[in-house]
Amino acid sequence: MDKGQYGRRDRLIQEKRHDTYHERRKLPEPTMCSECNAVFLEGRWAWWEPAVNAHAIVCPACQRIKDNFPAGTLEIRGTFFATHREEITNLIRNLDEQEKKAHPMERLMAISEEKDCTLITTTGIHLARRIGEALHSAYQGELDFTYGDGEKSIRLNWVRE
Repeated sequence: MDKGQYGRRDRLIQEKRHDTYHERRKLPEPTMCSECNAVFLEGRWAWWEPAVNAHAIVCPACQRIKDNFPAGTLEIRGTFFATHREEITNLIRNLDEQEKKAHPMERLMAISEEKDCTLITTTGIHLARRIGEALHSAYQGELDFTYGDGEKSIRLNWVRE
């Protein structure tokens, strides 16, 4: 192919991915979430004591919860869940507490009953995957997952009859 005066024409141009919940600018430090009191300091969100002079914003996790726009979705299906509902729900809540302590942006949004499944939604992909893998490890069954939007979201399915 002749390059001509305009260069190569067969080059693919990669489109920039847009993540609404990722800060495009560096946050001033310290910054505190006005909803959950998480603090952004030293380049990350943590549960530090808020400074008196902290800037206030709504953190990405709280914004996802407000918008009802989960990064992680886990569908639980099968008769096994119905007979072990309390035990499995406790496992999910314990994993949420553990993850949230270390990573404030990874939180459980909701556990809701749908027509033919129970739906777990999370603010981050890591908690959703951790819950799915814990269910599979503890109770076997079938687990599958797919990432979406360049690994900015995850959808998991766990089934055990």
